Amino acid sequence: MSDVELAEVESFSLDHTKVLAPYVRLIGVEHGPKGDAISNFDIRLVQPNEAEIPTAGLHTIEHTLAALLRTRFEGLIDISPFGCRTGFHMITWGEPSVASVADAIKTSLADLAERVTWDDVPGTEAVSCGNYRDHSLHSAKEWARVVLDRGISLDPFDRSRIA
Repeated sequence: MSDVELAEVESFSLDHTKVLAPYVRLIGVEHGPKGDAISNFDIRLVQPNEAEIPTAGLHTIEHTLAALLRTRFEGLIDISPFGCRTGFHMITWGEPSVASVADAIKTSLADLAERVTWDDVPGTEAVSCGNYRDHSLHSAKEWARVVLDRGISLDPFDRSRIA
């Protein structure tokens, strides 16, 4: 082991073999110098180390959720995919409940699965995306349906609390 100083990252101390996806989990809340709260959520769509969303589908889910969630969830700062391609970090102002986040994710995925067309997906041209050729609405819709069929749990370790 080298002598490089690394900060501890909460997500890497989570036992990924014990969680039961799909779920929404509050990772933590931080407060700024003026007292503003920022919440970080783990939006896990597929079971870690068992499946991953293909890059093109995940990319389209990312772009579409970024736009859909802002229409139904006040205080969204960002939603960004995990490198492992099993879900997203969602950063918000304030301290929203896990249930309210899960509801916004669920209704957004339902719109993606059933109503969104290619013309609705933002950022699919070279001028608006750094890798615009790597999108798949078909894959995004299929994965949205998989998540919705399984249900989104409000507890990462217990599938009995489905939103």
